[in-house]
Amino acid sequence: LNGDVRKGGKTPDGEPDGSVFTVKGESVGIQVGTAIATLVRKTDHNPAHHVSFRHLWGQGKCAELLETAEMEPGELYQDIRPVLPLGLPFLQTAVSENWFDWPSLPELFPKSFPGVQTKRDSFLIDIDVDRLRSRVTEYFDADVSHEKLARRYPVAMKGSSGFVVRDARLVRDSLIARGGPTKAGFVRHAYRPFDQRWLYWEPGHGLLGRPVPDYWPHVFRENLWLVTQQKPRREWSPPQVIAHIGCLDLIDRGATCIPTWLRDDDITNPNGQDRRPNLSIAAQNYLTALDASVEDLFHHALAVLHDPAYREANAGALRMGWPRIPLPGWPKGTAEGAAGELAHSASRGRQLAALLDPDVPVPGVTQGPLRPEMTVIAVPATTHGRNMADEDFAVTAGWGHTGKGDAVMPGQGRVVERPFTPQERSAMAGCYGTLLPLGDTTLDVYLNDHAFWRNVPLPVWRYKLGGYPVLKKWLSYREQRVLGRALQPEEVLHFAEVGRRIGGILTLQGGGTK
Repeated sequence: LNGDVRKGGKTPDGEPDGSVFTVKGESVGIQVGTAIATLVRKTDHNPAHHVSFRHLWGQGKCAELLETAEMEPGELYQDIRPVLPLGLPFLQTAVSENWFDWPSLPELFPKSFPGVQTKRDSFLIDIDVDRLRSRVTEYFDADVSHEKLARRYPVAMKGSSGFVVRDARLVRDSLIARGGPTKAGFVRHAYRPFDQRWLYWEPGHGLLGRPVPDYWPHVFRENLWLVTQQKPRREWSPPQVIAHIGCLDLIDRGATCIPTWLRDDDITNPNGQDRRPNLSIAAQNYLTALDASVEDLFHHALAVLHDPAYREANAGALRMGWPRIPLPGWPKGTAEGAAGELAHSASRGRQLAALLDPDVPVPGVTQGPLRPEMTVIAVPATTHGRNMADEDFAVTAGWGHTGKGDAVMPGQGRVVERPFTPQERSAMAGCYGTLLPLGDTTLDVYLNDHAFWRNVPLPVWRYKLGGYPVLKKWLSYREQRVLGRALQPEEVLHFAEVGRRIGGILTLQGGGTK
């Protein structure tokens, strides 16, 4: 009987879906699911084998309930059999018949780490490394009093993780006594999807809210990480791929970072390397039988989890626990054709991984010559008809502002919906026209009153990763009053490049992963 604010408070037809408790003029949804039940247990009873379920949509729930009170339940309700291993969901749950025959991600890749959380993002994280160094150097300067530092950077001297301000001072004093900031502490940081920044990382001393010190030794450029989670708060999101230390908020409600490799500083494996694959014994035996590698398994898992058909067939199960990965010939790897199937899927996964990692150039998408459909996506332009110049780079269209606790809140910004030009339609028809439904209109996304990115197709603009609308989230942090400066030319091009990467991802998904 409740509307669901997490789904926008709308019915499947897009109409308002208020709960039975909705007050006129207030939000139509509520945050917490509500059940109203009368339960009777008889002395002589049969065990329950199914649940009868019914949706009541829209704003007339109470009236509809009364009108149908005398009808036979069989005419109104759907009988479902809740799945115990999924936690007994009392509604129809999309899950493949073989779901529990497939290994979960932790059963394949046993070691994982939660993302880093600073609880002082505005102080310890920055898009510009020089600004970050300046703040951190001042933090370590004993001649700067606690009071002066607190006035300049209030969040730096606030308590975190349950500590009071006094503890924040003790943390600073202990770090100053140790010496200045460590050069190695300034590291690249996967902060949000497609949004790489700089982080000042300390393994202990309380400077970061959640430093995850055992995570850092395994971060090196050759090591790719799958970013996912066990149970999402809202809709399940396909995994990200990162190569830098990841943020806990890469995914709404908390990111789990799963490495391909683990580094052993004290142990050299038989191959003479200081790293070993992050594999369970069962996964290692499976790959050995197929003469495959941990990278093959990693990229196969990535391809599967980005496959729209897989996600649709298992949408309910993905909301209830760890993703499970169908593997050809699992667990022995002896089935005919299994090696070829795995290799084919891993090849698709490698293409996805390159598109998802902003540091990896992708020929035809981020490296020239660009594919025809890529040349017309998110093209920097101005209303004057000339190329963008320095004076055009300030983002002032209202994409974001700083809220409580220095959190950046998204704004409405400015987009203009318009028909595709014949040139845009012609360039995109060969690829997107068959694999990715484009509709009849596209968007121009504005930085300010006179500068914009031309032709950001609606599927690209609406694309979400980690629960965030990727391009809009990126823009919210680049509003001039948030960033403190205009964009650099490479940042203007980065937005366009991310738009093309998303287009490439959607095209791959449209073509399937089989």
